Amino acid sequence: MPALVLLGAQWGDEGKGKATDLLGGSVDYVVRYQGGNNAGHTVVVGDQKYALHLLPSGILSPGCTPVIGNGVVVDPAVLLSELSGLNERGVDTSKLLLSGNAHLITPYNITTDKVTERFLGKRKIGTTGRGIGPTYADKINRTGIRVQDLYDESILTQKVEAALDVKNQLLTKLYNRRAIDAGQVVEELLGYADQIKGYVADTTLILNKALDDEKVVLFEGGQGTLLDIDHGTYPFVTSSNPTAGGACTGAGVGPTKINRVIGILKAYTTRVGAGPFPTELFDEDGEALRRIGGERGVTTGRDRRCGWFDAVIARYATRVNGLTDFFLTKLDVLTGWEQIPVCVAYEIDGKRVEELPYSQSDFHHAKPIYETLPGWSEDITKAKSFSDLPKNAQAYVKALEEMSGAPISAIGVGPGRDETIEINSFLS
Repeated sequence: MPALVLLGAQWGDEGKGKATDLLGGSVDYVVRYQGGNNAGHTVVVGDQKYALHLLPSGILSPGCTPVIGNGVVVDPAVLLSELSGLNERGVDTSKLLLSGNAHLITPYNITTDKVTERFLGKRKIGTTGRGIGPTYADKINRTGIRVQDLYDESILTQKVEAALDVKNQLLTKLYNRRAIDAGQVVEELLGYADQIKGYVADTTLILNKALDDEKVVLFEGGQGTLLDIDHGTYPFVTSSNPTAGGACTGAGVGPTKINRVIGILKAYTTRVGAGPFPTELFDEDGEALRRIGGERGVTTGRDRRCGWFDAVIARYATRVNGLTDFFLTKLDVLTGWEQIPVCVAYEIDGKRVEELPYSQSDFHHAKPIYETLPGWSEDITKAKSFSDLPKNAQAYVKALEEMSGAPISAIGVGPGRDETIEINSFLS
């Protein structure tokens, strides 16, 4: 049985929640392997809409075990709040598994994130201010707090005190902020221990045994390829690896166990936060995409920047992730345009460039080269097969597939759970 990685092939917000939820009824485990509550998924089930920030989307699928892997950074207050909200709506959250090796977002990580971003001023990165970056920095600096540390008060106290020895110097002397009391932090963190204890497990062991037993495991990335710390538009990126390789380190499984890698592509392009965006629109078309597509960040509440489809980015995502399939979302949003431009290459210093430039400076100066495809006016939300789509919509999908370098195996034609056309099964 397959192990699948499902990830964003643009700058995030491509509709991974819909895709994961669609597969959730057919898989045994859905695993978040990186990021934290800076990522958000909107999942529509019937007439109910769910906004998930930290929990795997599979938590809405009966029979599926949701897993938060070791590569995720966890704000325990957010986790408990999200679980409580789902429980109040009748969703069973009892099967959730939380890696004991996942790192915790502490109060001082959140404080550091906010004051650092303000201190940067015009040079700010555009973080969510939720402590994600500082928590990953502590992890790399080997001063982080892990879930398992909640169950040894002595170790927890030593780690918090050691971390604050340095951070309080920065807060008081550089940022002119109050020092943070280590005892209060320890007390707050210990207050979460009993509340989450029932979820804590050796998830790496459980997942590898599940794969050995031919269970279907879906690894779900947050954010998107172009926000990857190594392969994204650095420094305007997240602090972890949402690309396919991150699934192995963030969940503790070997690469030989991965069968398929599915990239989620929006039929146009969006991004949240600062950074280069070659196809960004500042006209009425951009506003129409934002309005019709409901382009507002699930986690941040910020309006998303909108632009036409960028095939250069799609090809790059195919390459760095080894994509085997695409899931194309929000095709219905493009209904009504007579002509739809698609970026097929860039112009940089007067030269045509068809691959994503490795140089940050070149990418900042990239100008999109467009080909225009005919649009359609017919409602496509009731389409159940590819042949149900208008001819121009079919041609648009085929053109994107050829430009992007991997087959489009499913198409989202509306926000609902059942508004999807499956061309090739992801589970075959």
